Amino acid sequence: MARKTFISYKYSEAKKLRDSIIESLGEDATYYTGETTSSPDMTDRTTEYIKEQLKNMIYSTSVTIVVISPNIIESDWIDWEIEYSLKRVKRGDVTSGTNGLVGVVQKYNGDYSWLRPTNIKSDGCSTIGTNERFIYNIINNNRFNQDPKVYSCETCKSIDSLNGSYISLVNEEDFLKDPNKYIENAYEKSKNNNGYILSKKK
Repeated sequence: MARKTFISYKYSEAKKLRDSIIESLGEDATYYTGETTSSPDMTDRTTEYIKEQLKNMIYSTSVTIVVISPNIIESDWIDWEIEYSLKRVKRGDVTSGTNGLVGVVQKYNGDYSWLRPTNIKSDGCSTIGTNERFIYNIINNNRFNQDPKVYSCETCKSIDSLNGSYISLVNEEDFLKDPNKYIENAYEKSKNNNGYILSKKK
């Protein structure tokens, strides 16, 4: 089932990936509410005006897709968009739900090791780490936050990459092959968010 989505991304380095994500949604792209190549330029608008436009785009969505690019933390907007996506906002008689979130990791210099190095544990399990310095605290604080934790391996305490964190990180190639798999996973977690300790402040 298609979900209403918003894409949070750093325009200067992730616009091409944003377009690829929209294309990968196929007919479901009609449920995408964020910016496209035909959106009006807002660079000369006030901060408050831009915020109101972004709020309108995010409010009715159920899943926010965050493009994790190498300089994402230089953006003044993305952590705010994540914070707003996690809030429950009342408008009239309607209160929005907490969005599901999924991070799509941009390929850089041929792979994803800049953010996601592979580690081999002492018991032989292969795990993927995260270079936390490249991402906002509001993302780090919503990683490994399943409660209670369910371990994929009880020996090395590794967790499932999709369900061990409220915000899962997915390589762009995997996401583009099957976007609905990851959007639906984020949506399902949002409907069962009691199973996660959420951090809603940036």
